[in-house]
Parts: sequence; C-alpha cells; structure tokens
Amino acid sequence: MKNISSKTLALLRSIHFSYYKIAFALVATIIISSFKFELVELFLFDLGTTIKADLGLSNPKNKKITLIYIDSNTIESFNGYPSYKDHSTFLEKLSLYKSSQIVYNFRFENKQIIEISGSTNDQKLFAKTASTFSNLYFITDDLELKGQESNLKLAAPLNDLQVVSGPRTKDIKLNPKNKISRRILISYQDQLLIHQRLASIYNPSIVNVENIRGKYHYIGTDQVYIDFHKPNSFDAFRFEDVLSGNVPPQYLTDRIILIGTNTNKFIEDYVATPYSSETPDLITITELQANMFQTLIDNSAPQKVPPYINIIVTAAISILTVYVALSMTPSKGIMLLVSTFLGYSFLAVILLYFNIWIGMAHPLLTIFLCYYFFIPYRLIIENRRSWEYLQKNKLLQQVEELKSNFISMMSHDLKTPIARIQGMTEVILKDNISLSSNQREAVDTIKSSSDDLLRFINSILQYGRIESQGIELNRQSKDINKILQEIVKKHDFLAKVKRIKLTTDLEPMFPVSVDSELVRQVFSNLIENAIKYSPEESTVTIKSYESADKVIIEIQDQGVGIPPEEISNIFMKFYRSQNAKTSTIKGTGLGLYLAQYFIQLHKGEITVTSEVQKGSVFRVELPINS
Repeated sequence: MKNISSKTLALLRSIHFSYYKIAFALVATIIISSFKFELVELFLFDLGTTIKADLGLSNPKNKKITLIYIDSNTIESFNGYPSYKDHSTFLEKLSLYKSSQIVYNFRFENKQIIEISGSTNDQKLFAKTASTFSNLYFITDDLELKGQESNLKLAAPLNDLQVVSGPRTKDIKLNPKNKISRRILISYQDQLLIHQRLASIYNPSIVNVENIRGKYHYIGTDQVYIDFHKPNSFDAFRFEDVLSGNVPPQYLTDRIILIGTNTNKFIEDYVATPYSSETPDLITITELQANMFQTLIDNSAPQKVPPYINIIVTAAISILTVYVALSMTPSKGIMLLVSTFLGYSFLAVILLYFNIWIGMAHPLLTIFLCYYFFIPYRLIIENRRSWEYLQKNKLLQQVEELKSNFISMMSHDLKTPIARIQGMTEVILKDNISLSSNQREAVDTIKSSSDDLLRFINSILQYGRIESQGIELNRQSKDINKILQEIVKKHDFLAKVKRIKLTTDLEPMFPVSVDSELVRQVFSNLIENAIKYSPEESTVTIKSYESADKVIIEIQDQGVGIPPEEISNIFMKFYRSQNAKTSTIKGTGLGLYLAQYFIQLHKGEITVTSEVQKGSVFRVELPINS
C-alpha cells in the first residue's frame, strides 16, 4: 500500500509539473501576442517573397501585361525623348490592335508631361489622336478628394486626356531610406481606382470588390498586398519596336499596355520592392504597376490568416519551447527547436506560394524569447543538483593547489643553493690557480650538473605557472632572425664539443610582435635538443622565412629521429620518447610541452616531421599580425 501511494504521488507530481509547464507557455503566448511585431512581420514577408521568387514560384498565371519602354537606346535613336508627334504615330500603330488598354506611366510637372516634348501644334495633334481612344489613360500617384478629380487634368491642349489615380504606396516603417512598396489601393473614399477598373476587364469576378482576395480596409481606403513576380517576368519591348512593327501582334492585342521609361537616369523612375530594396536592384515604376495589375487580374493577393490561427500556432510552439527548455538536454533541445524554426519557415514559404500569408513573427520570436527566459530557471534547478558534485571536487582542487604550492616552494628554495654552486664553480674556473685534469673535469661536471638542475627547476616553475594560469605575454616588436642568431651563438660551444656544424639560412623579415623571453626559450630548447640528439660530425640547420601572413622557423637535425607512434605524444607534459629514455641524455619531459604552450600563446603552431635514424624537423609558425 505504501509503494502504491508513492507511485501515485510521483505520478501526481509529474502531472502537476506538466500543467505547470503548459500554464507558463500559455502566459508567455498571451504576453508575446499582445505586442505587434509589424516590422519583423514585414521583414519576414519580404524574405518569403524573395525566396518564392528565387525558387521560380512567382510567375504570372494569366499574362495580360505588355511593357513598352523608352530607354537609353530609344533616346539615342530619337536624339532625345520621343516627341508628341512620335507618340501620335505610336498611338496610330496601337490603334490597329483590338481592345488594348493603354496606360502611360510618365512623370508630371506643372500639369505638363516631362518625358514628352514638342510644339503646341504637336500637342494638339497628340490630343486629337488620343481622343480617338476611350481606353487611353495617364496614371499618376496623386489622389484627389471626392468631387475634386478635375485637379488631375493636364494643361491645354492636353486637358481632355484621361489622368487617373493609380498611386504606389511607400512603406517607410521598415526601411525609411528605400520606402518599399508592397500594397495596392483598390479604392479611395468609395472611388474605385484604375487598377481595379482595368483588371476587372480581364477578371470580371473582381467587379465586386468584396471578391478581391486579401482585401482589407485602412483609413478610408481598400487595399491589398501585391503578389510580386520575379523581375523581368513581363513581356517588354522598346518604343521604337512598336513604330517599326517589330512587336508580334499577340503582345499588343487584348492587353494592358504600360508605357514608361527605363533610362537609368532618374531615381524617381525606380522603386524599392521586397526583393529589390537596394539601388542597383530597383525595378521600374512601370514594372511595379504591372505587378499591381497582374495581382488583381489573377486575384492572387496574399491573404492573411485569421489572428486566432496565429495565436494557436504561437501557443503550440510556446509549449514545445518550454518543454525543451525545462526537460530536454541542451543539444537535443536546440536541434529540435532549430528544426521547428526551419520547418515553420519552410511551411510559411510554401503557403506563400499559395498566397496564404501566415504570421511568422510571433511564433518564431516565441522560440527565442521562451527559450532564453526559461533556461535561467532550469539552470537554477540544475545548479542546486550539481552542488554536491562541486563539494566533492572542492577537496580535489585543494589537493591540487597544495601540490602546486609545494612544487613552487621547493623549486624556489632549490634555486638559491644552485646559484651558489654555479657561482663557486665560476670562481674556480676563472681563478689563476692551476687545476689538474681530474680537478677540472670534476668542476666541469659540477657546473654541467648544476646547469641541468637549474633548467629542470625553471621548467618545473614554468609548469606550475601554467597550471595556475599565471603566464601573460609581454609583447614587443622583435627581429626573429636576431633572436635566432643569438641562440645559435650561445650554443656554438655545445655544438663544437660534438663537432656538429650549425648552419643558418635566415631570410630578411619584418619585426614580429612576440614575448622575446618565451620565444627565446622555445628556440633555445629546440636547438639544444637538436644538438643533443644528433650524432657527432652531423649538421643542424636553422631556417627562417615568411609565408603569407606567417613567419616560419624550421630546425632540422640528423639525429635518431622519433618513431611515428610516438610523434603524437612528444608535446605532452613529462613525456619522453623511448629513444630518449634509453640514452644517456637527461631531460624532464617538459621542454617540448612548454615550447608548444608558449607558441600557442602567440596564436602560433609548432609541428614535427621525423624519420627514424635520419632526423627530425621542428616547424614553428608565428602570425605576423597577432
């Protein structure tokens, strides 16, 4: 009975903890959903639009748009912009084709068309030719109040031309500099604008604006978002192609013909869109108008899902994130959340292909906000669990500290008597008192042994400093070649004793920022080892040169070499190769460990290549700009 009660209690605690997680997640959902991340949402919409275009998923379905451009070649052909007389001829050419809607997308100034020039008679001729078209429009960004549409008229004799409002919107919230265009105005003050009027000719279903997909009301206007197509998705020709009859009839029949400029001369002729917000990638305003018309012809405006769906999705992802943050291991949890992030993003792009706009800002931000909010809470719990382990480790740390202190203390205490021994041997050797050969040999032995012992103590001291993280670089700009020459000179006597030839091949180099004492110790150790482990009458070569952004130093000997199976271990502390152990040469096993540590402190690298009974090459790389 007692066991059953314990299991039941554990189950109840687990259920209670699960409800506790869900409650946390729902509270987080309510808080996050109360904020409008409009800027983030627009950014993600732009990103989805770009991906959709890059994947080739944004082609027009029912192509009914033809673009006619006046570009730099046109201006060169006409010695300037085409005149009113040229445009009269242009309209006469278009009159041969059936039921096309002609839309001029030119700039106006003082009720004059900027991109067309000519005399008053030429204007009258153009106005007369244009009057024969009931389907000819001049589009403008200007909006007039209801009843004041007459303000849109051009100056005489062009005052009878149809000037209509077809403004392009500019969203300045996300990028005030580029003023990205994303929306179409369907109506203004209950007046239907040109995009809906012309598009309904090719798609009668949108005559009733309530049938327009994705429509929403905003401050006296009805608007939809543009279903953007990849740049250059529309059929485009030059102005002179129409005059010369080089445009196939099908591109001028039963279409909306947009006439505009593309001269790369005026920034006003171009516009920023979700996938072309930087100046070099801007599209023409004429192509933007084409996207607007095509969106309504296809009735393919992105439709936002209802807000409650975003809340449900946000809640589900919030619950998942809280579970991950409080229950799963960090590696698995992050993998699951990254997969969720990528999967949801992929789903959003797929839905955007079907022109369904599902909110991304709240669900994706939920992943980051919930995870980084609940991780500290989990850390508090896990820290309490790890307290016992820390207490156990504390004793081991104290033992390690006592060991380090003992090594440091003993090393310091030994240096003083060794210094005295070295001093006394120096006095004896420099004294004029003649010594027998046995006496001199004994004194030399004492001096050599004290030098070896001092090196050993210094190695132990440096090892102790490394273990306690006490070594810091004292960088100075130094000539590496000069340091090498000094070390070679210092070891010249040791080499002569074994009749070993020290050769140098040092290329001129710029000074390098290094800790000269540590680098000197590294090279001294490598050269000394090369001499020690090389046979008599051999050669030790020291090279230096620059390679890319590094200084390379190579020390090559003709010694016993290192077996391949031992190369990976020679830089370990207290390690000595089998050949070194069986030889009469003394060592601590710390020299190469310290050399590697000092070089790595400089962000460099030390490597070795070796062949048994043929010798070794130690290669040191130091960065020039460290």
